[in-house]
Amino acid sequence: METVKQTVEMTLEEQIEFEAFKEEQAAKRAKEQAKRDREAYKELVDETIESAIPDLQSVSDCIKTVKQGVLEDFRRVVEMKSEVLKLKKDGQRTDTFTNSAGDKRIIIGVYTTDGYRDTVEDGIAIVKEYIEGLASDSKTRALVKMVLRLLARDAKGTLKASRIVQLRKLAEESGNERFIEGVQIIEEAYQPAISKQFIRAEIKNDNGAWVSIPLGMTEA
Repeated sequence: METVKQTVEMTLEEQIEFEAFKEEQAAKRAKEQAKRDREAYKELVDETIESAIPDLQSVSDCIKTVKQGVLEDFRRVVEMKSEVLKLKKDGQRTDTFTNSAGDKRIIIGVYTTDGYRDTVEDGIAIVKEYIEGLASDSKTRALVKMVLRLLARDAKGTLKASRIVQLRKLAEESGNERFIEGVQIIEEAYQPAISKQFIRAEIKNDNGAWVSIPLGMTEA
């Protein structure tokens, strides 16, 4: 038996309304799908984080344990080094130990951040007072700018110790006692703070160059 297809006749207005209805339904389905996709993404993020954190925590704990063990082992090495080599405690913050074959070494030290006591401001005032009084010609004005740049603070408001070393050289070259006194006050106010203790392990590659053993997530 032959199937008879029925067609529905629509006016132009009805056709426009029907097309608008279809577009509305399609937009609704797309919106619902987008919502389901976002929910699926959130679930995937949660699952992946929950899976990764225990592994990362385990790695962190392992690194901490190994670091403490290595530091404890080398504490005895450092003590023996001081005794055997008759070294005085001079504030050295980094020790390097190389094996007899010369292809492995471990470097132990501490990171420090520059810091100063309040008296640093007195030293800075003395230096500025002296140096600003020199600005009489182009040559001395250039010197003034150089010194003021050395006294410029970093983003954290701290003087850089390396710049004070340069300032000391300028003061000594000038021979001016007032200038030297100001720099000396700044140097005496220096009070570096220890931030973190570090360990670096290195081995020589086939070309004889030292290569660091990756000990962090960034380096590995």
